[in-house]
Amino acid sequence: MVDHPEPRPTGCSLAAQGYPPCSVPIRIGDQRRLPCDLGLRYRDGKWHRLIKAMHLSRPEDYLSVYQSCCNHNCQMCHSWHFSRRPAGEWLSPEEILGHILNYRDQVTVWEPRGRATMWHAEDLCVHCGNCALMGRRGPLCPRRLSSQQVVLSPQGFGPARNIVSFTGGDLYCRTEFYVRMFELIKEHCSRMWVKIETNGYGLTPKGLEELAAAGLDSVWLDLKAHDPHVYKRLCGTTNEWVLRLPERILEHDVVLEIVLIYIPAWVELSEVRSFGHLIADVDPGIPVTLLAFFPEYRLSGVRAPTVDEMLDAHRALLEEGLTRVRLGNYHIFCRDKEEYVAVVRAVEGSIRC
Repeated sequence: MVDHPEPRPTGCSLAAQGYPPCSVPIRIGDQRRLPCDLGLRYRDGKWHRLIKAMHLSRPEDYLSVYQSCCNHNCQMCHSWHFSRRPAGEWLSPEEILGHILNYRDQVTVWEPRGRATMWHAEDLCVHCGNCALMGRRGPLCPRRLSSQQVVLSPQGFGPARNIVSFTGGDLYCRTEFYVRMFELIKEHCSRMWVKIETNGYGLTPKGLEELAAAGLDSVWLDLKAHDPHVYKRLCGTTNEWVLRLPERILEHDVVLEIVLIYIPAWVELSEVRSFGHLIADVDPGIPVTLLAFFPEYRLSGVRAPTVDEMLDAHRALLEEGLTRVRLGNYHIFCRDKEEYVAVVRAVEGSIRC
């Protein structure tokens, strides 16, 4: 494992592989620049990534590395202020590794590789903080952790799991930085699972193979929209090869979870059901989280989904044969605490494995 001294080739790596470029340049003043030219750079023999923040995130309960600049321009993006605008600090893989090593010493839950997901965090803790603040468990506590395993982070209470996830802006179409990063993690802290949160656009067969060989353990795949026309309007790109990724990811022995989002007037019941059919055809046991959209960015005028809409969509996924389905962003569609408790109990009770 060595630093490659040569600078990267110019131009789009997707185009070089025969795929269409992302076509979502970022505007800087009067200029329009490719996201990879703004979020990645090669200096002094090292790759660097523009990083907005790094901290223990909730409800995922792992170390999240928030990256700037993205190959999508999603109309509902909640990170647009750094995914569509260059922001943060330039860090090399070696510098990021230092933060990961510090986090490793704070881990309170050591998960097996098969649980290196956001989905599995929910059966450990509901993040109420009751055990840490009041010395007693909350009403929905899974009773899997001791109070000593629950710690405070910038986003609230919960455990610290042995996972590092690269999230925010997605530039996995440029594998050079990530291959070096993943190799370093595996060399210096092999018990930390390496995860990416991705729209999948950059995971070409070549790119996925390179990342898996370098040590990628887990993928959170955002599928966003099934219909190609809706996807284009929503994200600015095609989902042509993204829809084939669930099978390809599993072929590389990488842990997979899929995240869907319910957006009224955009991604509703028929779209969710189409995803359920697609995922069940690959493996009905793939963990799936259906998130409730909340108004943001260019869809700030679109309403949030209702309880009935979320429960209907959840039911549709189960009817398509999926066995690991959870809802997310309860605070968006539940009107009060009683409704929240009722919905959580109903949904969690339907998980069949």
